[in-house]
Amino acid sequence: MAAPPPALSWALPLLAALAGAGGPQSFELPGARIDNIEVSGGGVLVAGGSCLYELQPELRPRRRVVPAGEQGCGEPPGMRSNLLLPYEEARGVGVLLAGWTQKDGTCEVWEQPAYRQRLNRSEVVSCLPDGSTAGVVFQLADAWYLAVAATYSAGTYRDRLGCEPSQSDETTVITVRGIHNLQSQEDLGIIKRQDEPLHFVDALQWRDHLFFPYYRLKARWKNYTEPPSMAVLRQQSPSQGGLTLQGHVYLDCGCRSLIVSSSLVRQGEQGWWVGVFHQSHGAKAWNATAVCIFGMEEVKKEACGATHFVRNGESSEAKSIKKLPTLIHSGLMAVYGTVVLNQIVLFLGTDDGQLLKAILNEDMESNCPEVLYEIKEETSIFPKLRLDPVDNNYIYLSSANKVRRIPVANCGRYVSEQECLSAKDPYCGWCSLNQRCTLKENCTSSNSIKGWYNISHAPDKDLKVVLRFPAKNQVAVAASISKILTSCMIKIVKPVEVFYENVVLKNSSCFCNLTAPVITDNDCLVLEASLSSSSWNITQTFWLKNCSRCIRKGECTSCKWTRVSPATTCQDSCNAPASKGIATAQKTEHISIHSIEPLWISTLGKSEITVKGENFTHASGIKLILTGITGCKPDIIKVRNVLNDTQMTFALPPTRKEAKSICIQANGKKCSPPMTLHYVSPPSCFGITPNTSWISGGRRITTIGRNFNVVDSVIISDDQRSNFTVSRRPGNESEYHYLTPSLSHATEGRVVDMILKVETTFIPCVKLHYHPDPVFINYQLHTELDPDLELKIYKENDKLNISKTEVEVYLSYMNGSQTEKIWFSVQNITKKPDRSTILCKFKREGTDKIDFSTVKVFVKLGNFEQEVKPTSSHIYLYVLILLPIVVGVIIVAFIVTRYKSKELTRKQSQQLELLEYEIRKEIREGFAELQMDELDVVDSFGTVPFLDYKHFALRTFFPESGGFASIFSEDMPQSRDQTSQDESFNMLHALICNKNFLVTLIHTLEKQKNFSVKDRCLFASFLTIALQTKLVYLTHILEVLTKDLMEQSSNVQPKLLLRRTESVVEKLLTNWMSVCLSGFLRETIGEPFYLLVTTLNQRINKGPVDAITCKALYTLNEDWLLWQVSEFKTVTVNIIFEKIPENESEDACQTIQVNVLDCDTIGQAKEKSLQAFLNKNGFLYGLQLDEIGLELVSEEQQRELLDIDGSSEVMEDGIRKLNTIGHYEISNGATIKVFKKKANTRSDVDYSDEHCHLILPDSEANKDVKGAGHKGKQKFKVKEMYLTKLLSTKVAIHSVVEKLFRSIWSLPNNKAPVAIKYFFDFLDAQAESKKITDPDVVHIWKTNSLPLRFWVNILKNPQFVFDIKKTSHIDGCLSVIAQAFMDAFSLTEQTLGKEAPTNKLLYAKDIPLYKKEVKAYYKAIRDLPPLTTSEVEEFLTQESKKHENEFNEKVALFEIYRYIVKYYDEIVSKLERERGFEEVQKLQQVKALFDEKKKCKWL
Repeated sequence: MAAPPPALSWALPLLAALAGAGGPQSFELPGARIDNIEVSGGGVLVAGGSCLYELQPELRPRRRVVPAGEQGCGEPPGMRSNLLLPYEEARGVGVLLAGWTQKDGTCEVWEQPAYRQRLNRSEVVSCLPDGSTAGVVFQLADAWYLAVAATYSAGTYRDRLGCEPSQSDETTVITVRGIHNLQSQEDLGIIKRQDEPLHFVDALQWRDHLFFPYYRLKARWKNYTEPPSMAVLRQQSPSQGGLTLQGHVYLDCGCRSLIVSSSLVRQGEQGWWVGVFHQSHGAKAWNATAVCIFGMEEVKKEACGATHFVRNGESSEAKSIKKLPTLIHSGLMAVYGTVVLNQIVLFLGTDDGQLLKAILNEDMESNCPEVLYEIKEETSIFPKLRLDPVDNNYIYLSSANKVRRIPVANCGRYVSEQECLSAKDPYCGWCSLNQRCTLKENCTSSNSIKGWYNISHAPDKDLKVVLRFPAKNQVAVAASISKILTSCMIKIVKPVEVFYENVVLKNSSCFCNLTAPVITDNDCLVLEASLSSSSWNITQTFWLKNCSRCIRKGECTSCKWTRVSPATTCQDSCNAPASKGIATAQKTEHISIHSIEPLWISTLGKSEITVKGENFTHASGIKLILTGITGCKPDIIKVRNVLNDTQMTFALPPTRKEAKSICIQANGKKCSPPMTLHYVSPPSCFGITPNTSWISGGRRITTIGRNFNVVDSVIISDDQRSNFTVSRRPGNESEYHYLTPSLSHATEGRVVDMILKVETTFIPCVKLHYHPDPVFINYQLHTELDPDLELKIYKENDKLNISKTEVEVYLSYMNGSQTEKIWFSVQNITKKPDRSTILCKFKREGTDKIDFSTVKVFVKLGNFEQEVKPTSSHIYLYVLILLPIVVGVIIVAFIVTRYKSKELTRKQSQQLELLEYEIRKEIREGFAELQMDELDVVDSFGTVPFLDYKHFALRTFFPESGGFASIFSEDMPQSRDQTSQDESFNMLHALICNKNFLVTLIHTLEKQKNFSVKDRCLFASFLTIALQTKLVYLTHILEVLTKDLMEQSSNVQPKLLLRRTESVVEKLLTNWMSVCLSGFLRETIGEPFYLLVTTLNQRINKGPVDAITCKALYTLNEDWLLWQVSEFKTVTVNIIFEKIPENESEDACQTIQVNVLDCDTIGQAKEKSLQAFLNKNGFLYGLQLDEIGLELVSEEQQRELLDIDGSSEVMEDGIRKLNTIGHYEISNGATIKVFKKKANTRSDVDYSDEHCHLILPDSEANKDVKGAGHKGKQKFKVKEMYLTKLLSTKVAIHSVVEKLFRSIWSLPNNKAPVAIKYFFDFLDAQAESKKITDPDVVHIWKTNSLPLRFWVNILKNPQFVFDIKKTSHIDGCLSVIAQAFMDAFSLTEQTLGKEAPTNKLLYAKDIPLYKKEVKAYYKAIRDLPPLTTSEVEEFLTQESKKHENEFNEKVALFEIYRYIVKYYDEIVSKLERERGFEEVQKLQQVKALFDEKKKCKWL
């Protein structure tokens, strides 16, 4: 706990020296704000940043002290000092009590100067970060005590911070503790409060009483009018009960309920308490703060109530002392009072960094306060001001993290003896030897009788103003010293403010006639008189009591006048801002003021402010009264120009920094209600971001500083040319935003000055660097991310530090004869050593079609806009550099090539010979295969594995949301309140069954921006399930919504109707078709469809299939074609299936001949073996693929066959090739045993990139071919050689495909499915009603609603219908078939060339025939007799009954309810506008029922 660490001991004086350079002596806390300051016998104590600093009087550091148990300054963060009490015990022992907010409010007792710790006790001071603590040390009966008042508990005004006292001590506010142990004891005194927490400002000792000024904590946050209070405690010995509460008294300082600073002034036997009072609400106004002075004896006498405290179980009403403010100001924060030459001097700190000095006369009137010092940063003054204990000519001023030592007087500014003495500054006097105004200590002959004259020698030291009433309605003013006056001004302050400038001067007095409206009978008449002579001036204020009759009738016997403070007010109530006299005056007022602009100006004044109101042209003698801090002479400004009846202008003079009262007076009557005019210091700049701009300008610049709200304009000054005035963008007083002007004449970078113009003054701000416009090199446009576009723009690196928010990028392209624009979103800007990249993205809608051949890309930054070219302009430079190198390489290559030409020619001949052989062979084999190959389709593939209706419907309704299958399959958990649950669902179901409600609901949802396509599809599926048993009603809703959709589409392109699934009705139609055609699908289409899938699988497995990529030699899809295959042959093996517990059927054939390929992997051989068992026996073997193994049985040995083992071939790249039948050299007739594995080992079918099968790595693909006839020759493979395999596959399955197609578009028994006939007739009727004569439109409608919406979905997804697993390869083949199916329904004639896709070419010759059949199908349906309504309803009713109890409809209803709740307000609003209140009430009832059930687990 002693001296600072050696590492820091040298640094502190350096910090102080640096802080004090060029200004007053100062000390700056390193990185922390000042929490507390106090003076002791020989220096200053400053606390902040969890540390205490002891400074010498000149603010040079002595030592730094860290509180006990802490690691160092700043630890723990947020710890604050709230008590510093130095005192001196017997024998001159210095003691310091220091309170800290950590550890529940710790107080430490230290002995000075070594700072040896005597005691450390918690729960002494407040531990709250902003809680108040005030204490005073006093001596009683040779013992020292601490009386401490603190906000131990903030009650409801602050969340508990873990440091609150126990509940029994929560209301304790004042305690008395012995210094030896700091324990609170009942016999010493414990004062408790009532319910409301209190905030204590100070603790004072006056004679045998202690005083604690405070206010209720709630005054900080509320519009609270109760005055602050002073608690008074009486000292008694411990045997007599210790410190006891005498009571408290209200301190009324004119409707101000907060105290911010306090000071005790001792003047001989008298004591005065000076407080700074603050309003608890509202913005900063000219009268927000005030200084009021109370006599200590009066306070002690009146303090008898205990409204706020608990006192012996009694509570008595407190009295109130009302004082008129001695001084009114807009932002006082601190006060310190002292007595010099028997005059009270007040030092005042403001919230904008000013130190003021006010001198009071014997009537407690203030002079015009002097600005002693002004902090450049304008930081608020700390509430504690202290005089230098060694040299009282200095005062310590604390603000933020800095304490300054300021002289108490600026005597040097007075140049003459008269000026020096007339200033009435008790600190200043005239030094006759030096002939200048100085402090007494600065005058060398100050001890001589005539060496230093102080204010006691001033000619007007006894000067006073005297009033007389010589006649009716007349007042006369004279000075107590007879001297000819040079000016005289009389002003009525209350009840209305009236200035009388036209007074009559008569030698040493003046008089004027008072206007009748201001003379009232309520004794609220306040008059102010200002007199000036050649050597002095004086202003005094008088309160006239019982003088109304005297003035009006000349009966003056009872009239008394009293000198009071200029801030006198007659208000008795905080809620009555004006007296009856004022109200009367307002009624007779001719002009009215609406606004004054601006109300923020600089101390330089304002050449023109505008006043807006009424009746200006009918008024005379218009003047503006500008009143600042009390004691200073107001400015009376005549109107400059009356523009019209509602506008006039004034010019305001320069003045000092403060908020002033401003009002307008006319016709010699009362002033308008005062407004606050803020005079602030001229603006200053702290920084600018960014500090650069491109020459073309238009960059948004933000300047940081203060008082920008008084700036008239900003000028960018370019020394080379002219100045530019920029207009301000929206900002605030600390930020100024503008766009940089263009320096079009500049060809290179330039530095310009930003200058602020305030009136006629130009204030330098910051420098702005102009750099050349950015250079964009080229761009890359990526269109493969369909539908999104990605754009990369490359630019040269520069010094502009451009951010992504500043860049605008757009793309233009031609759309017919019009130019369209697309604006990109800039994602980021990345900088590399050679260039920067701007990444942009644009999300295209599905309908956007861009002609990329006409694309142009533009970049815009402010005023700068440039087209970016797709290729770099530097490519030619690169070509010139690389050309010599390339020429040299060509020459070398030519020499080498010529040298090896013979060898290359020989090798090329061999390669061409091999390639020719391979092509001939493949073409011959392909031709033979097309003519001779047949597919051995299994005649009986057993029972078709149809899915049940529930799973079929769920997979169709939710193709991408598999999770709903399990949700709709589960039963809803039963609740105890089943009736209530059913009621909520029943009401919702009934509401949905209301056609008007449901249609309105769907339309409202679709208009919401965040109701996505996915949401629309889900909602349609939930609705289908909820109305599964009401298909008639669902069909009716489908009709209504389809008609509404046609109304939307008919105005654009009717052929696009139902083409996509972007609305609820389109998904609803898909679901409706699925429900209504499920029976037709199962009975008619299912068998040929399953035959197609099975046949495809057989065909694929007939040839080689790569186990890694699943590509096959036989396929329909070119993307899945295995063209890298080598020669292969079929191997017939005998498979023995051992008996297993899972399959003990006696009828099962256990030995089966299976055809495999020598290129099959062991896993593929397993698959073919299990399939052969199924085909032979009609049932499964009983084990999964990874549960069985294969074992080669021979006379020599039995060997397990594995895909990977020790004998596997390893390629050069470390890739291992899977073992095949050929690898194990298995020949025809070999015997292989199928056995059950003992342990489930690694799967044989999933391999990583470290394995290969038929598609070899590039390093292996060009090795020499093995085999006789081509020894040493390399193999060549060309994909196009194997395209005949696609055709052979198509031929092999062609009959099956045609059977499936014709089963779909045929009419068995000349009858169409009811759903198809009904919906096609509905579309025909709609086309007729809309007068659509183009038959192609109706054809497209039918195609979009049935084949495109339903059949293609089924053809591509057999797993929707059957219990099978669809492989990616099968999916690719089915896509080719589905494409051919859709082409059959298309009206567009296809023109295919040689470069057309193979999937189009495969069925190109078949499509014309299919189209004829489709048109005949559509015609046949149209020619069928129309269905009656009863037939349709009967069909739908039967379908509804089939699907009863299939789904848990409550789940679907609840999902629908979630959408309703999400957009509840929008739905209610729409219903109210279109449907009335009946549906709204029902919906509100449904919501109320569901809200009641939120606690249920199932909800």
